Amino acid sequence: MPELPEVETVRRTLAPSLEGRTITAVAFHWPRTCVGDASATERRLAGQRIERLDRHGKYLLFRLRRDGRESMLVIHLRMTGNLLLNGERGQYTRATMALEGGLLLVFQDIRKFGRWQWSEKLPPRLAALGPDPLEIGPAAFAARLAGRNARLKALLLDQEFLRGLGNIYADEALFRARLHPLRSAAGVGPRKARDLHAAIHEVLRSAIGAGGSSIRDYRDSRGEPGGFQHEIRIYGKAGEPCPTCGARVRRVVVAQRGTHFCPRCQRR
Repeated sequence: MPELPEVETVRRTLAPSLEGRTITAVAFHWPRTCVGDASATERRLAGQRIERLDRHGKYLLFRLRRDGRESMLVIHLRMTGNLLLNGERGQYTRATMALEGGLLLVFQDIRKFGRWQWSEKLPPRLAALGPDPLEIGPAAFAARLAGRNARLKALLLDQEFLRGLGNIYADEALFRARLHPLRSAAGVGPRKARDLHAAIHEVLRSAIGAGGSSIRDYRDSRGEPGGFQHEIRIYGKAGEPCPTCGARVRRVVVAQRGTHFCPRCQRR
């Protein structure tokens, strides 16, 4: 599933072409891609001007305006969704957006899990999400950790704790901070909390710089794969030697997610 770096990369590659343009037509080729009535949403989106593209965790927000009224289109890529600028329509095309100037935005989604939703304001489920990991400071992050009894990996995946962090980057950040994924968050002191905060920032910024990770289906809006998969140190490396100490990387399941760690570098 695209995580924060992948969605941010899509936002950055789309924004220069889409911001300031008016939507001329939207078509849902698989109606369940749309949350709510697909035909009504197609009518609502036609004529909207895209004022700005934002990211809210793993969600893309198209900030819209028509006749002085603001609204938004929320897009969640889910597992296999790709937004391709001037992409080709094909078997897996679930939605298209035509814009002034002849641009066409094509939404490809093999698994059909991606969703588009028009809304007049931020939907409640998005408003309930936690702070962005790239915006929260170290002191506020440590305060959120304090008193939480959840395991670190499970807590980092909780979108109400931090929005946008997912499986790949949680594993990578915990490894760089030398913290065991099963350790209780309540047992992390101020110094290690700062280390984890710094590691999360380092991993996310590096991944954004590399255009995200193309482990399976992810592509940016130009159809280009990301490159951070070549820089991954621990995620998906079960049985391989730790790049720091040489011990065999282990895999456990935490919060129903495969979790990778070094038993020597990340002692519990």
